[in-house]
Formats: sequence, structure tokens, C-alpha cells
Amino acid sequence: MSKIGTTIRRFFPSSNKINCFSTQIPDKLYKNIEIEVKCGQPAILKSYEYFVTSAAKHLGITVGSCWAPKLPVHDRMTLLRSVHIYKKHREQYEVRTYYRYFNFHKLTGSTADTFLEYVQRNLPEGVGMKVTY
Repeated sequence: MSKIGTTIRRFFPSSNKINCFSTQIPDKLYKNIEIEVKCGQPAILKSYEYFVTSAAKHLGITVGSCWAPKLPVHDRMTLLRSVHIYKKHREQYEVRTYYRYFNFHKLTGSTADTFLEYVQRNLPEGVGMKVTY
């Protein structure tokens, strides 16, 4: 007999087995989960959309709408080329950010946790994610 079994019988002599699952917390239900993904290159987001939707279909998750805005968000900055003088000489920089949105419907809490962890672990480099329940 193992040492653990002897210890359990010493502290709980009336029962041979302890039911650890008797105090389970009921699973949460989510009506809608929205994932917002942003990146600097639209091709990466398009391939990631294919990955996320195929992973959701394999897990049996209802995929809602997957969409992207037509135009990216432009952040433009104008900086002086020289620090002290030559105010006329300036450089302009532009950063484009592309977005994709995914909607998933009727998820349980355990399924949502498993799916979101899998999706986040396979997130490509330079991609940001925001999840809204």
C-alpha cells in the first residue's frame, strides 16, 4: 500500500476515497466573443484569419462574421531633419495599421479558455490581439 493512501485513511478514516469533484463550479456561457487583431501587414492577418476559423471549425465553435475595414489606420509624423537649424528640411514618416475582427457565438467558459489559449500561443510576430467577451 502506498504512503499517500495510508495518510488519507489516517485523516479520513470513514471513507476510502475522497470525491474531489463534488464542489464543481458551473461553467460560464458566453453569447458572443469578439477578437480584434492588428498588424502592419495585411497578408499576415489574412493567413491568421484562415488559421483561426479552421481551428474554430475543428473545435465545433460557431463562427460569426470575420471582417476587416477597407482602409488601414494611418499615423503620420513630421520630424525635423536637423535638430537645431534648417526648419525647412523635414522628414515625413507613416505607419499603417491593418485590423481584422472575428466573432464567435455561444461558447462555454472551458471551450473559450482552451480556444483562446491555443489562438494566442500561435499568434504571429508583430501581431496584437484584444479579446472582448
